[in-house]
Amino acid sequence: MPAAPPAAHDGRPPPRPAAGRRLPRTLHPVAWWIWGIGLATAVSRTTNPLLLGLVLAVLGWTVTERRTDAPWAKGFKYYLWLALTVVAVRVVFRCVFATGITPADHIVFRLPHIPTPHWYAGIQLGGPVSLEATLSAATDGLRLACLLCCIGAANTLANPKRALRVLPGALYELGVAVTVSMSVAPQLVESVQRVNRARRLRADRAKGLRALRSILIPVLEDALERSLHLAAAMDSRGYGRAGTATRASRRITGALMLVGMLGLCTGVYGLLDGTTPRSLGLPAMLGGSLLCCAGLALGGRRVRRTSYRPDPWRAPEWTVALCGCASAVVLFVTAGYSANDLNPGLYPLRWPSLPWLPAAAILLAGVASFAAPPPSRVPGAPAASARPRPAKGADSPSEALL
Repeated sequence: MPAAPPAAHDGRPPPRPAAGRRLPRTLHPVAWWIWGIGLATAVSRTTNPLLLGLVLAVLGWTVTERRTDAPWAKGFKYYLWLALTVVAVRVVFRCVFATGITPADHIVFRLPHIPTPHWYAGIQLGGPVSLEATLSAATDGLRLACLLCCIGAANTLANPKRALRVLPGALYELGVAVTVSMSVAPQLVESVQRVNRARRLRADRAKGLRALRSILIPVLEDALERSLHLAAAMDSRGYGRAGTATRASRRITGALMLVGMLGLCTGVYGLLDGTTPRSLGLPAMLGGSLLCCAGLALGGRRVRRTSYRPDPWRAPEWTVALCGCASAVVLFVTAGYSANDLNPGLYPLRWPSLPWLPAAAILLAGVASFAAPPPSRVPGAPAASARPRPAKGADSPSEALL
């Protein structure tokens, strides 16, 4: 006899999904990370602003459609602000250190020139600022901004706790440190928002430096309490125990991982840089991979853990991962279109063209927003898009304690 479905909080049975509609579930976090790294690899191959804008549109659409209600899923807008800051800093630096001006440049404005000593020759402070130099700095900054947004989208969509479960045993401690460090920024922003709402409830209208004390101290206190709770939780779960590993085995594991990572970095540099000898890239990559695998196998012996209800890897995971990999492969191979379209020149100054094959590859990455199952949300909670905005001044009872 089949079991009856669990009842909701109000006693009524949960609604059944419509025919042909997929049930909500959490996608495997590794699939989202492969998708994000694939898009980041594709971004690293181009400075075409049209393609970079298309990547940002795909990232924004996918995050909007497939993010959950978890705290880490609300941090993508902060990555966008960070990306905008990167572009602005890149442009400002290029304008201040106005070097490399050619006679063919179009001068937009002139900054006051600051004379530099002779040992600082080659770098100019101030002077004329050309349109070509500004656009070059903006496109370089936009590429770096897209890289940050790709990693931010993967960090927003993938559940960091579930990603920690699939890491090898040797990387478990490193993964915990990375997971905790990546969740610090969203938690600090959430603490600042909670303190600001509490200040509005108290009719505290101080701004500027006078408001810094009333914001900084509660935020630091909240961060300290979170740290203590996290330390207690990690200690209760046995984190930090060395197991049966000896000091010699730990040293050998560290040496294998360090040398292996150096080999991987050297191999990647040799493969990506066309001026390096061909014998440097692939052998260094293979040697570094073997050393890293040996280090992971040796270090994984001292971490004994089990996985309760492991995340499945099904067709949606394959589709999402392949969409990101296909974008990276198409832009990396540069077959079927002109390679100059990926990095259009600024001399002569003209509007960049949109190559159809790389654009189609980037749009293919957007298929992940349809292939991934809808995210599971808290029972009884409305969807993120249909969630009503709280009234100004309304707050949870716990915030009154601040």
